Amino acid sequence: MATYTPGLKVVGQVRHKVRRVLPIVGNLLVKEGDRVQAEQVVAETFMPGDVTPINLSNILSVSPVEVKDSLLKNEGDQVEPGDILARTKGIFGLFKNEYRTKVGGTLESVSDVTGQLILRGKPIPVQVRAYLTGTVIEVVPNEGVVVEADVSLVQGIFGVGGEAYGPIAVACRNPSDRLEAAQITPDLEGQIVIGGGRMTGDAIRQAVKVGVAALVSGGIDDQDLKDILGYDLGVAVTGSERIGLTLIVTEGFGDIAMADRTYRLLASRSGSPAAVSGATQIRAGVLRPEIAIPIQQSGAPSVRDEAAIDSTLKIGANVRIIRDPHFGVIGKVSALPHELHTLESGSKARVLEVAADGAQKIVVPRANVELIET
Repeated sequence: MATYTPGLKVVGQVRHKVRRVLPIVGNLLVKEGDRVQAEQVVAETFMPGDVTPINLSNILSVSPVEVKDSLLKNEGDQVEPGDILARTKGIFGLFKNEYRTKVGGTLESVSDVTGQLILRGKPIPVQVRAYLTGTVIEVVPNEGVVVEADVSLVQGIFGVGGEAYGPIAVACRNPSDRLEAAQITPDLEGQIVIGGGRMTGDAIRQAVKVGVAALVSGGIDDQDLKDILGYDLGVAVTGSERIGLTLIVTEGFGDIAMADRTYRLLASRSGSPAAVSGATQIRAGVLRPEIAIPIQQSGAPSVRDEAAIDSTLKIGANVRIIRDPHFGVIGKVSALPHELHTLESGSKARVLEVAADGAQKIVVPRANVELIET
């Protein structure tokens, strides 16, 4: 049997691990074994502030070697906007030039070769949140932690925007219903809103206006996405966009209904707090956008470890077709014929048969499907 890399995860119960690390060394605020909440800060540091170069030699009309004698501040001093940073001696005490800084920061260095001064802005605080409500199972000294939790996990095919938190709220009654602006009501502020089919551009704009934390739906129109972003995204790693909320598309571009299995799982967790991430990387090092909903384990059955999920393509495996003309169709593998099959193009390939909803059976090349973990 062939072994496939699993595709999108749509899992009711799974043990999920996330690595939460700082971009540079910093301080850890939790220790191994601690229980943490999704929005709890687990590590923090300070990035060096922005640099502002100021050419005092030109501004004061003095030679570079005279700049240091003109300074009213020493290296390492704090400077506030409006402070007089330097003043020339003038001629016989008259005709003095001075410079008032327009920005604040620390006087970092002065060059007597170029006459340029460097102001370093205030350090920029960087905080990392736990993301999952769970347990710290590993500490990376001075960098971060690994958090583990039992969750319901749904991965999307594409997303934009960073991490967001809030309760699940279902806006569409059916997985095929289009998510329109009229369904985005003020009471959805701060919530993760579940749609059905395509989310419209007007719905996204209304969600930003209302203050929705995230929108999750089956599809999106490419032009709507371009209008919202203000540019054509192209092929890139997403997740850093600042559009006022996080967007996750579970199926693809166009008028595509959310998979019934995905919709049912999300709807069953309505009202539950969740964490979402729109970060997506499609090429090497695949990164999927996701919705992670913690499971309270009091009396609940044990969950599967994500690393132990079977990735073997076999009869009964859940798959999703990822090529036209059946893109987005989800079903179970009903047959795995060994002989080569002649395709419409005339080429030959190994195929499989997918039993989709409504008992429809579709024959497609094996390379045209991905496993769905459920």
